[in-house]
Amino acid sequence: MAYQVPEPKIFACSQSIVLGEKIAASYGAELGNVLFSRYSDGEFQPSFEESIRGARIFIIGSTNPGPENLMEMLLMLDAAKRASARHITAVMPYFGWARQDRKDKPRVPIAAKLVAKMLETAGATRIITMDLHADQIQGFFEKPVDHLFASTLFLPYLKNLKLDNLCIASPDMGGSKRAYAYSKALECDVVICYKQRAKANVISHMELIGDVEGKNVVLVDDMVDTAGTLTKAADLMMERGAVSVRAVTTHGLLSGNAYEKIEKSKLTELIITDSIPIDHNQRKIKVLSCAELFADVMHRVHHNTSISSKFLM
Repeated sequence: MAYQVPEPKIFACSQSIVLGEKIAASYGAELGNVLFSRYSDGEFQPSFEESIRGARIFIIGSTNPGPENLMEMLLMLDAAKRASARHITAVMPYFGWARQDRKDKPRVPIAAKLVAKMLETAGATRIITMDLHADQIQGFFEKPVDHLFASTLFLPYLKNLKLDNLCIASPDMGGSKRAYAYSKALECDVVICYKQRAKANVISHMELIGDVEGKNVVLVDDMVDTAGTLTKAADLMMERGAVSVRAVTTHGLLSGNAYEKIEKSKLTELIITDSIPIDHNQRKIKVLSCAELFADVMHRVHHNTSISSKFLM
């Protein structure tokens, strides 16, 4: 009689419960039972309320700041390791602290490297994530990393819009590789925004490299935080003669007054994934779920089959 591989168990950190439920449903399983106990001073403790001994488990949780989200993932990994789980995969739709991927000035940390080491020390035997802020972060891990791309979701959506005179734009020089990949898939032109920052989240100057007159522009980025870059770029492109400006960004951090900026901007639409919970009652924001993508990859990982078809760029 052939050996039957037991189905994995899927759990979610508290801030990713909604996405975790969607992923589990798409996988064809139920979300596992985790109890979170909290002390009056804010300390918390996760507890798996079912046996996971010898099992493959997936722990779903984005680690966007504040630090509680990361700490929750670390504690769940440690609990799973001490409960004798055989394989422990951290499913992190958004890998937080990734903007600190290098020393850009003296006496600063490389937080992305530190987070990678903490995840491995806590017990993660594999990482599944999507659209890292910098590709080289994969090299910070000694464990396997499956780095997915939200282009799997965005490209079909953009093609269905059937926009004439389409043009892909990068809001900064660092995103030019991503923009060129989208332009190749959509067979259209590329323009690049050149920006200078006075400090983090504050743009002092922006210029446009390329022509957008008479074109429907789609800005492509990995995340939107305060929305300052995207909204400024949209306004600049409309001033230069663009017909419309949309933006596709994988991770919607949307901090500060980002919602207000987007609403008041000349953006026609902002398309994001549900890697991070957001306020859905926004007229200009379209949310595409990444649940099916993650569920499919988790199924392939569990059954040791190829996931290369999920890498569109």
